[in-house]
Amino acid sequence: MRNNDSLNPDYFQLTLFSDHGSLRYLFFSLCLLIYMTIISANVVIILAVCLEKSLHQPMYMFISFLSLNSLYGSAGFFPRFLMDILSDTHFISRPSCFAQIYVIYTYASYELIILSIMGYDRLVAICQPLHYHSKMTLKTVIQLLMFAVLYPAFAISFGVCLTVRLKLCGNKLHRVFCSNWPVVQLSCVDTTLNNIVGQFVTMTTIFIPLFFVLYTYLRILLVCRRSSSEFRGKALQTCLPHMVTFVTYSFSVFCELSLTRFDNVNPIITVVLSLEYLIIPPINNPLVYGLNLPQIRRVIFRFFKIHKMSHAAKM
Repeated sequence: MRNNDSLNPDYFQLTLFSDHGSLRYLFFSLCLLIYMTIISANVVIILAVCLEKSLHQPMYMFISFLSLNSLYGSAGFFPRFLMDILSDTHFISRPSCFAQIYVIYTYASYELIILSIMGYDRLVAICQPLHYHSKMTLKTVIQLLMFAVLYPAFAISFGVCLTVRLKLCGNKLHRVFCSNWPVVQLSCVDTTLNNIVGQFVTMTTIFIPLFFVLYTYLRILLVCRRSSSEFRGKALQTCLPHMVTFVTYSFSVFCELSLTRFDNVNPIITVVLSLEYLIIPPINNPLVYGLNLPQIRRVIFRFFKIHKMSHAAKM
């Protein structure tokens, strides 16, 4: 490995990992349990939507895409994180670090853009119910999902490429996983272009979707205010899971963005808040949608009931 003071080090060191002795095995077990829970819960949602024809509707397709994105983001974080918990050294190669940055940042962008699309879907369903099926066609859903995938993929690729080209004068990252801004701060050269592109990508993939979701719910609230109590109840039932998911994820992203811009934060607080948007939403999403939406809940319970009966028959 090159010296820390040389340009473009081959490895980065993640400095927030501590030696907790035998407790590391407890942490590893808890994190592995969380990872397995994320995989299991999100796979159940995806299978329920794919196998049940009555769920082949835009809202449920978007929900299954959220679950797929949770699996994608978790795969970019947990395997490496679990290895680091058990390891005595916490070095990550330069290519692996930038690959992790790309996966985690695209995961975050996909999540918010999908949530904004879901906000639009609820807006049309509640405010323009007679035009819903003509506006939210299968072609429209596919186009929206393609945009949700392709724009962040290209935008974040450009931002990561700008970071890759920088000459770096150090290799210590004050994180438990690779993040773009801490790498940029190691630069020996001017980073003005990185800052401009980073702010543009953040604005278009995070803040614009956030403001759009707020706008859709403002419109929905205005319509509900003029409607009957029965209509408000049905609207709340369909919107509540999305609102919970949106608020949870927005808070998580805000914490992550704040951490990347502030130094000298308590290491424990840094670890907890930086892990929140990688752990809480992938668990929260399937629980919120699986337990609160009766259509998905019925399919899941029926699936487990059939599986239990078939298992009992074999016994």
